[in-house]
Amino acid sequence: MSLSRVFSEKSFGELPGWDEDDQLPAFDAFRRSAFHVLTKPYRSGALGVDFGAFAEAYAAARTVSPANRLEARSFFERYFVPAHIGAENGGPGLVTGFYEPEVDASPVRTRRFSVPLLTRPADLVDIDDGNRPSGMDPYLAFARAAPNDPVEYFDRGEIERGALAGQGLEIAWLADKVDAFFIHVQGAARLNMTDGELCRVTYAAKSGQRFTGPGTILSDEGEIPLEKVTMQSIRAWLKARPERVDEILWRNRSYIFFREMGVDDPELGPIAAAKVPLAPGRSIAVDRLLHTFGTPFHIDAPSLTAFDGKPFRRLMIAQDTGSAITGPARGDLFAGSGDAAGEIAGVIRNAADFYALIPRSLISGADR
Repeated sequence: MSLSRVFSEKSFGELPGWDEDDQLPAFDAFRRSAFHVLTKPYRSGALGVDFGAFAEAYAAARTVSPANRLEARSFFERYFVPAHIGAENGGPGLVTGFYEPEVDASPVRTRRFSVPLLTRPADLVDIDDGNRPSGMDPYLAFARAAPNDPVEYFDRGEIERGALAGQGLEIAWLADKVDAFFIHVQGAARLNMTDGELCRVTYAAKSGQRFTGPGTILSDEGEIPLEKVTMQSIRAWLKARPERVDEILWRNRSYIFFREMGVDDPELGPIAAAKVPLAPGRSIAVDRLLHTFGTPFHIDAPSLTAFDGKPFRRLMIAQDTGSAITGPARGDLFAGSGDAAGEIAGVIRNAADFYALIPRSLISGADR
């Protein structure tokens, strides 16, 4: 497949902030993907960045260990060519942020801890074009097994009103419904259990319905101006109006199911869609239908200073995706784990230029 016209070849000298960035953490993230693909290759995205073209760079990454930022930078300059990615509307791209919440939890239900996180139910089945019943919403990738054909699964409101009660699906219990909701949004969390254990839950499946963010709802209703919608402003609004929490949250019909995992390296985030641990400040979620996991992206977002007080100009590695991340120049930046990371992620909504690093073999005439 030829490369899409959304790519416009550039030189590394044209990338804002390329020479000031420290690409060594990005190399470490790229190297984790290089080892994973020995087990299972990534799917090539529709924009034409073929997974097979990464073979030489991946092989090199598995054998070299850059000692500093200059050696890491040289690695990417040797194996890749940068290309600007145009947004669908012709304007700049957009970055938002996500993180791994860290909350207190209980292995059993108590008076304080009464909000469950659930594992995948036995009657939840995957749906694709091969087994989708006639008339079922083509968006749905999950459904509920039924005697004849699968049917749409219970939505958030139905589940929280007890549709799955009594099945023993509870992984852990939280104290706050809004905390649980944002864990659903982020797709993972670290849990400080009351028995002293530290564990992690990460995405296993979902009920299947479309995601409807509370920020969009509150903006449309004139409760919070769109430009002031952040995770923090949403939380503050819900805290001030506890009687409306269910009303607002249940309008997001999508419900997330989790699975338990260990915390092998506290410095890294959860294992995400690309099946490697996310690297704080270096992993990015992209539209997986368009892009190929493992692709390096240099992101230029000069108005974004939440990470370190400086304009955000960093090399990131595509290692996750999300239902709200659609389009060629759209990304979600992984900020890390815990409250401090949440403060960063919650305010990110910035215009950005996206530069994909394309394997040199895909760029005709690229110099070696």
